[in-house]
Amino acid sequence: MSRSGDQSGNAAKQPNGGQVDPSGYAAIRSVLRIRPFRRLWIVLGAASFGDWFGLLATSVFAAAQVQGSTAKGAAFGGVIAIRLLPALVLGPIAGVLADRFDRRWTMVICDVLRFVLFASIPMVALAGASGAVVVLWATVATFLIESITLIWIPAKEAAVPNLIPRTRLEAANQLTLITTYGLTPILAALVAAALDRSVRAVAGGDLGWAEPAQLALWVNSFSRLATALVVAFGIKEISQAQTGERQRTEQSMRHQFAEGWKYISQTRLVRGLVLGIFGAFAGGGIVIGTAKFFAASLGAGDAAFFLLFGAIFVGLALGLGLGPMIVKEMSRRRWFGMSIVLASAAVMTLAFAIHLSMAIVGAVLVGAGAGMAFLAGTTLLGGEVADEVRGRVFAVVQIGTRLVLILAIGLSSVLVGVGGSRQLTIADLGISVSSTRLLLLAAGVAGIFAGISAFGQMDDKKGVPVLADLWGSIRGRPLMPAEPFVSAGLFVVFEGGEGAGKSTQLAALAERLRGQGRDVVVTREPGATTVGQRIRSLVLDNSGDEAPSPRAEALLYAADRAHHVAAVVRPALVRGGVVISDRYVDSSLAYQGAGRTLPVDEVSWLSSWATGGLKPDLVVLLDVEPQTGLSRVASRSEGADRLEAESIAFHERVRYAFLDLAAADPKRYLVLDASRPAEEITEQVVRRIEETLGKPGGIVHPRPAQGPDTSVQPELSDAELVTMEHKT
Repeated sequence: MSRSGDQSGNAAKQPNGGQVDPSGYAAIRSVLRIRPFRRLWIVLGAASFGDWFGLLATSVFAAAQVQGSTAKGAAFGGVIAIRLLPALVLGPIAGVLADRFDRRWTMVICDVLRFVLFASIPMVALAGASGAVVVLWATVATFLIESITLIWIPAKEAAVPNLIPRTRLEAANQLTLITTYGLTPILAALVAAALDRSVRAVAGGDLGWAEPAQLALWVNSFSRLATALVVAFGIKEISQAQTGERQRTEQSMRHQFAEGWKYISQTRLVRGLVLGIFGAFAGGGIVIGTAKFFAASLGAGDAAFFLLFGAIFVGLALGLGLGPMIVKEMSRRRWFGMSIVLASAAVMTLAFAIHLSMAIVGAVLVGAGAGMAFLAGTTLLGGEVADEVRGRVFAVVQIGTRLVLILAIGLSSVLVGVGGSRQLTIADLGISVSSTRLLLLAAGVAGIFAGISAFGQMDDKKGVPVLADLWGSIRGRPLMPAEPFVSAGLFVVFEGGEGAGKSTQLAALAERLRGQGRDVVVTREPGATTVGQRIRSLVLDNSGDEAPSPRAEALLYAADRAHHVAAVVRPALVRGGVVISDRYVDSSLAYQGAGRTLPVDEVSWLSSWATGGLKPDLVVLLDVEPQTGLSRVASRSEGADRLEAESIAFHERVRYAFLDLAAADPKRYLVLDASRPAEEITEQVVRRIEETLGKPGGIVHPRPAQGPDTSVQPELSDAELVTMEHKT
């Protein structure tokens, strides 16, 4: 790595050694301090403007040269499709070339060739050639230019991760994508609109060499020359950073080609990325292909088309710029799939837009979702794909997206031209029911399906609710997936207010199951371990002068729970035992959350982290009126502990919190009236447990003849549980 690269790596940390925020202005500034990357970013911005300007000007110009909606659709889609068609010819070997040869000189040679070809098109027109000859040569030159671009793109994309530290890859991609798909398209759209309206109105008639299409070609030509010069003489680090070049050149191209496809097919991450990106581009292609006709269906003209086109990229810039700062530390794999679903859902809303303002909002949302998906996908490809195959992976993505765009843009443009548009008035609202809107609806549905499929392929937090994870990440506390372990046992928890009779029922259930030859572990929270007993004295002892603050109390219970699960619960479940616990996570949600009025979601996150996401198979809630339960407690010989001494209002909040938790998860809860006879309650609990144990292939097995694992913390005796009811 170059000296500047080393400096950038140091810049990624604060002076005190802590990591800086991986998103935002500070991260972008740290990336721009890397000289080779900064130079590459500047020339790519200039080249990107030329590309977007040329795409807009030439496609609209071509559509204006023909008559009839079908012909206009074919012309508009055809101009864009011809720039994508070379993927069919050169695409399969583009990635091999990018990985096989020096990437810097590959980029330089490709840019010089594109400079010559772009300049040749207006030169032929200026030489006085006939219109047919100009169109023919423009088609051939465009085909050649895009063929060369297929080699240049994988070389550039594969080189960027080697110019910057891995910790700054997302910020670098963020800056590049904002420039390429946010700033330059907006600028290109504004310039195109100005040329179409202002320049033509002032000059009148034919502008000759100053036609928008020809100006775009000149801009494209010289931007490619500038890129070639800067890469050749100013970014030599691209060559220095590339690894394994000699070994790759000794391999046959056929072997490298097969190796790349094998890597893609056998890697779930890459498969998920490819699936999601292809689906997103299919939806985006239909939006682009139908945009001009969609604008017409709203009673607007080319100016509205430019506004919609620009709105998509405004949203793209917002998604790229603000996305990482919003989701913060959320898994980028999850963020990728969710972003595709967001963009696709926004495409569906466009189908129902009845006013240009609604369509613009929908277009902004489409762009925002697409921008976040672009950033997450590019970062994952650059950061998790090996350098030796990175060019081939990027080539496959580029080839696939171009092929998808060919079909989406070309077919949608022709279909909406053939289908036309009819107005149906409903309640004085002019709603356009046409092939354009049907195609937008289909694109949205297809994109949502692709996003969900990609999410399933790539999800690295199985079992964690998506929306809860997103909200936790936004608040700075992303949820963690449950710790993987094989449970062959059953986890039963008794919950309830003070004096509900949990200890009595717990002891009765343990006796029944032991009589059946079950391996039963009776435990409690807090105090099931030596560490837990110390914590119990801190949180429940009412004789001291100083009580823990509510937050300190919640943290102490979480500490007890973390050790309890690791030392007692998990080992017993692994060996196939039935774990019966007096209180668990729900007690913290009820007592510290509702009782102490701490934020319940924060207490939930803390408990989930402490337990590794372990949930009980059954929660038996013994519901009792606070006055009844506390009167039972008062009849005991020992004095009330700190929680028992709380007010009636406190215990009422606890009771209703338990009932709310049970109502939210009825399949996992068994709610019983604790005022009923103890024997009757025991029978209902035993019946529910036996239903679970009696299932075919039951998960609980009899205790082995040699007895339980002695490494597990000894369980509490039934006598201890009867005489000393556990509190939270």
